[in-house]
Amino acid sequence: MEKVEYSKYEDRVADVELEREAPQVAYRSPSSGRTTPLRLLYLSLCIFILFLNFFVAQYDKFVLSYFQAEILDTLNLSSSNYGLLSGYATGIVFALLAIPVAFIADYTESRVWVLCIATLWWSVCVIFQGLSHNFWQILLARIAMGIGQAPAEALSVSLISDLVDKEWIFLAESVLYVGVYVGEAVSGQIATAFTKTNTSWTEALKAIGIVGIVIGVLIRLVLREPPRQSNILANDEAEMEIVRAEHTSRIAKARVEFSASWNHIFRSRSLWLLTLSSGARQFSGNVFGYYMPSYLTYIYPDQVNLLSNYGIIVGAVGSVAVIAGGIVSSYFFRRNVSFPLYITGIGGMISAPFVICMILSLQLAKGDQTLGTHILYGTMAAAYLTAELWLGAFASLLALLLPPKTKTFGLAIYTAVIVLIYSSAPQIIGLALRNYDETSAAYIEKTKVILAVLIPVGYWIGGIGFLLAIREVWRDLRGDMVPIGGASALRKLMFWGFWFLLAVVVIALFTVSLVYR
Repeated sequence: MEKVEYSKYEDRVADVELEREAPQVAYRSPSSGRTTPLRLLYLSLCIFILFLNFFVAQYDKFVLSYFQAEILDTLNLSSSNYGLLSGYATGIVFALLAIPVAFIADYTESRVWVLCIATLWWSVCVIFQGLSHNFWQILLARIAMGIGQAPAEALSVSLISDLVDKEWIFLAESVLYVGVYVGEAVSGQIATAFTKTNTSWTEALKAIGIVGIVIGVLIRLVLREPPRQSNILANDEAEMEIVRAEHTSRIAKARVEFSASWNHIFRSRSLWLLTLSSGARQFSGNVFGYYMPSYLTYIYPDQVNLLSNYGIIVGAVGSVAVIAGGIVSSYFFRRNVSFPLYITGIGGMISAPFVICMILSLQLAKGDQTLGTHILYGTMAAAYLTAELWLGAFASLLALLLPPKTKTFGLAIYTAVIVLIYSSAPQIIGLALRNYDETSAAYIEKTKVILAVLIPVGYWIGGIGFLLAIREVWRDLRGDMVPIGGASALRKLMFWGFWFLLAVVVIALFTVSLVYR
């Protein structure tokens, strides 16, 4: 494997700074000079608040998952209705609004303000979900919530990538993504407690909305807009073009930032392969998150602590795994910056058979629920330990491959595509299960087959894609991107054809789901 020394990136960045003719925007290491205890405390507090915000933003999804049966019963919903709520109801809004909101945040250099307003907005919408009494009320509340949640991930990743030094970005971003696992763990505990006390799922949504409002205020009070630090590309033509436009008119500057960033993404040899691979991987993850808890409660009806134990494993093992992925990626940063792609690709493929054993745990135990849960918990821990190393490390690598000035915009484009891909999972499954009674044996059997096929296949497709992308990442790092104006007709056809196909699939699935709801 060819390796590029970290020092060469720094030398190249310095050379590029000298070459620029226009007045410069400072791109420096956030901790220029000695890192004081006070600054470490500030960084820790900032990352903790961003973690809390990301954790709370995940919560409504887990409520839908854990309380699926109760929500279907309370609001008189069908499986297709549930697929709409957990799929494109928010996914389309995410995709449509994440990109322009992120661009505005970069252009105005107001990422903190935008994140604060977005958090306050989606928190209020979560409260309205808890007040819903029918399908259309909760659907509209979730669509409105998507407006606020759309830019949250891209803004958080972008801010952290400028708060800490490059070699520690992998670990810091991994702390952010612990929110995914803690959110599911807490949801599991709350689901168990609410089930035992006969408390409505609506109360959980109202409470988390109030907490979100408090976090939104803390974001504005504590965080300050950090200066942008350089990426790791040897020749970042997009960033040079953006900086040269700093002192042009506002409209001209916005046009240059948009076109240069879009051209950078189009010319990159690795970004689109990474995006599609991540889409396949997160498609499987969405199937897992939305349908696995309810499936397990159906096949283990006598295990009253099942969801609680499930949540503990998700929270504990998932958190350990993602932090471990961040630590080892930070350690290997100077030696092999593409290391996150190895743990992402190989880890997912190793995890697939453990997931299958989870799904078939009751059959492996020959119908013994006690033995089956032991098999379930063991294989689930192994699945999470191998599959969940990647989120923080992978997001860090993406941030370091994008132009610093508009990295939030680039991350939002990535996030929009991913959301549209993985949001199709609930739509597809909802349509497949629409003719089955949610409590019937046929429904459970059909769900088992869907889980056993879609999750492992997505893990393997994503894994192969990540491994194939390693070579392309190194080409991008060397500055060997597609030349400006040198893209082949085939590349253009594939690029725009992908967007067209994605739009057709989204519109078709959403329309069919509405028809059969």
